Order: sequence, then C-alpha cells, then structure tokens
Amino acid sequence: MYEQFTAMDPWTGKELVCRWKANIVAIATRHADAVDVRFDVNGSPVWVALPRAAWQEQKQRAGLTITDQLTAQIAGRYLKQLISEGLDSAREFYTMSAAQVLEYLDIIVREAGEQGSLPTLPL
Repeated sequence: MYEQFTAMDPWTGKELVCRWKANIVAIATRHADAVDVRFDVNGSPVWVALPRAAWQEQKQRAGLTITDQLTAQIAGRYLKQLISEGLDSAREFYTMSAAQVLEYLDIIVREAGEQGSLPTLPL
C-alpha cells in the first residue's frame, strides 16, 4: 500500500517515487519520544515522526499495539497526502500528532480490510 508509492507534486507536476526505508526509535537518534519513519523520495531522504503517545492511546482505546508494518503504512499515507496537497514538498522532516496517527491508523486498517490484508515490509 504505502511502503512504495508514487505521488504527483501539484506545484511542479513532477511524479515523486516514495520508498519506505526504515522505522527508527527517535530516542536513540534525536532524544525524542517518537518513531521516525524514513522514506526515499526520488532518492532524497524524507522523515515522518510519529509520537509514541499514539501507541499508548491505541493500547488504551483498543487493547492493540501499533506494529512496525502499521507504522510504515501510516507514515506513508500521511506523506502521500502531504505531497498530493502540495504542502511544502521540499521539507525533509514532518511531524504527526498522536490524534493524526490514530486517524490514519483507522484509515489504513479500513483500506487493508478492503484489499484483504496489510502488505509486508520489504527487507
């Protein structure tokens, strides 16, 4: 679904190829309580930060954990929407709120149900 996708930048008309590269716990790299998801967008790194508070809220609301697969899908869908809406596609780092993470989680689960299941992440 969103581990590899293309999106059209409305400002330049350029198609951007986005590929998931890694999920990294940000406490180790930038001392933040978040998970950073890295994508290559036409060969350049772009990061989407998801606050760890979303994991706690999801556990409380549904008793379920956000997996690495879901994390990549949530960040990818968010990035695709940002690019498609033309929101500052030159930025290298985007941050989601916990509410946005949960909103996108619900969308991803619904989309995966319609398609049969979540895709696995590439090695």
